[in-house]
Amino acid sequence: MQLQSMKRARWRTTIGAVLLAGGCVMLSACGLLADQPDETAGWSANKLYSEAKDALDGGDYTRAVKLYEKLEGRYPFGRYAQQAQIDTAYANYKDGETAAALAAVDRFIQLHPNHPNIDYAYYLKGLINFNDNLGWLGRFSGQDLSERDPKAARAAYDAFNTLITRYPESKYTPDATLRMQYIVNSLAQHEVHAARYYYRRGAYLAAVNRAQQALKDYDGAPANEEALYIMVRSYDAMGMKDLRDDTARVMERNFPDSDFIKYGARRKDKSWWEVF
Repeated sequence: MQLQSMKRARWRTTIGAVLLAGGCVMLSACGLLADQPDETAGWSANKLYSEAKDALDGGDYTRAVKLYEKLEGRYPFGRYAQQAQIDTAYANYKDGETAAALAAVDRFIQLHPNHPNIDYAYYLKGLINFNDNLGWLGRFSGQDLSERDPKAARAAYDAFNTLITRYPESKYTPDATLRMQYIVNSLAQHEVHAARYYYRRGAYLAAVNRAQQALKDYDGAPANEEALYIMVRSYDAMGMKDLRDDTARVMERNFPDSDFIKYGARRKDKSWWEVF
């Protein structure tokens, strides 16, 4: 018993020594890190902005964000700080940090509503939401905007709409207008995806309702061709011959060369959304 007690005591002493040594190493490492000089100490606002811009142009977005944040912290007033705010949003956007990018651009818009580049801020906000991706799996799967949660698409539409409404002469307005058209088409296709889903599962009334929603909310969208076709098929499946024939006439009048009418499916090489 006495021998076992001595062994336990020696073991505890050894463990304590190891922990103490480890703690000392960690404290030493922290001390070394704390003692490392800040390379930006004493840099002027111009120097910080120049280095951050070089990092941004070179694709080192993480470094760019850090330098912009230092610039804002040390020199919160003046044109460099204002530009750093919008550049931070762009750097985060390019780095895939969507939430941080949106927070930065919203902050810029709130603080500088009359800034000469406020049109760009709204354009960037639209871009951030427009390109809010699904990660690497989504990019390689070929999934398009219409198959995603439409919340980001609607947010992008709102930002672009603000831009073209308030600043119709902005150089960003033509591109924003095209992207808005794309978003409208994608939102219509989102409804058609749902309608197709219900049709394939025999929920024909639900399919008709979603197809009608696309026709009502997104008049003129290319996706409405398929929406009408789903309605024709759904009415036929439910035995509603009059509604089927009426819808078929509307479809033939608006889409006389429809692939759906001829082949029962779209036979084009490209999907409707492949424009960007």
